[in-house]
Amino acid sequence: MATNGHNVPTSNGHVNHPPASTDPAVYDSHHQKFHASALPTTSEEWVERAVEVSQILGQDAAIRERENKSPFAEVALLKSSGLTKALGPKKYGGGQQGWNVAYKLIREVAKGDGSLGMLLGYHLLWSWTSAVVGTDEQNDRMQQLIIENNYFVGGAVNPRDNDQKITDAGDHIVFNGFKFFNTGGVISDLTVLEGVLEGTDKHIFAIANSRQPAIKFGYDWNNIGLRLTESGSVKIDGVQVPWTDALGWDPETKAPIGSILNKPFATLLLPTIQNVFSNFYLGIALGALAFATTYTAKNTRAWPYTPSPNKAGTDEPYILQRYGSFFAHLRAAEALADTTGEKIDEVYRNHSARRDLSEAQRGELAEWVASIKIVTTDTTLRVTSGVFEVTGARATAGKVGLDRFWRDVRTHTLHDPVAYKEEELGRYLMKGEYPSPTWYT
Repeated sequence: MATNGHNVPTSNGHVNHPPASTDPAVYDSHHQKFHASALPTTSEEWVERAVEVSQILGQDAAIRERENKSPFAEVALLKSSGLTKALGPKKYGGGQQGWNVAYKLIREVAKGDGSLGMLLGYHLLWSWTSAVVGTDEQNDRMQQLIIENNYFVGGAVNPRDNDQKITDAGDHIVFNGFKFFNTGGVISDLTVLEGVLEGTDKHIFAIANSRQPAIKFGYDWNNIGLRLTESGSVKIDGVQVPWTDALGWDPETKAPIGSILNKPFATLLLPTIQNVFSNFYLGIALGALAFATTYTAKNTRAWPYTPSPNKAGTDEPYILQRYGSFFAHLRAAEALADTTGEKIDEVYRNHSARRDLSEAQRGELAEWVASIKIVTTDTTLRVTSGVFEVTGARATAGKVGLDRFWRDVRTHTLHDPVAYKEEELGRYLMKGEYPSPTWYT
């Protein structure tokens, strides 16, 4: 079992120990197949690779979810398949795909396993951090580190907790703090840290090795949904990072570089990750629909107590009507998700070199992201709960595993209140106001 071996008291004062973990060897045949083949080259091939991984994970997703083991095996599968490298530069062995493709990969994986779709999404976002808030030299160095080593990246950046404190210690900085949520940290190789430099109000992002004594995981993630995401707490206890790795900061003057950090472009991590959320919500709901239709075709019986009984559940008008409605709403949500993904990719393609994104362009993008967040939240909650109405009472059995889709969506749609996204979009429509960049917008 791969852990850093260090425990930290949880929020309730108890000390948890590393849980059981899955063994990467269970996917050996798939690892061998992926290692023997080249990375995909076209966007279509990348999506096909994600579909293949999703199908592998979907075979026993319900069982693995109940066991709630740390997903070292599943993350190893993401790595060997190459999906973790999708955004990376080709010169270091990456796929150099755009975010429009990355969002589709997240969605596909989430169809088979919502937790792994979420983990892939967070990894891709955190591995992109230096491209948004780092200098060109820092980003090139970080991309080489991540892609050549095929590292998995987690993040201790939950903004609802107190900021981590950063102290200047000569040629390096030191992070100290506690985060209640830390998605993927336990099974990560690198962790993105963020905090405020002591004596200032200036934030610093940096990337540190996850396997060190100063990063102490709480091993306390045991929630109703997304159970394999290892999103529990972490104590950052004296993590040292060289000033040269303080993203977007000048290591000589120890000051933020205005041409990097004082621009709207530097706030793009927030809409980018918000759209990660929407895509794994959507993937989970699409997975629920596929699972439910298969179950209905095989198991759901027609209702006999009616003037005109049908022979099979697949002939029941109310079942067909409900499935038709689910399908239509998910199809519309996919179209909006694809459009939003293209908008985000276009921003990065057109503005990364000069970081010349305007406040208005950033605001327009935020409203596309808000739109899909609202639509996917409403639609996926409706679909993942509604599938029970078209599968029947026997589908509530624990061994069926249909409930995991709703539990996954319900858990993460509480991340930030969607009502504020609706208000934000209403202000944009009625008053022409763009939202001010925040940790959630």
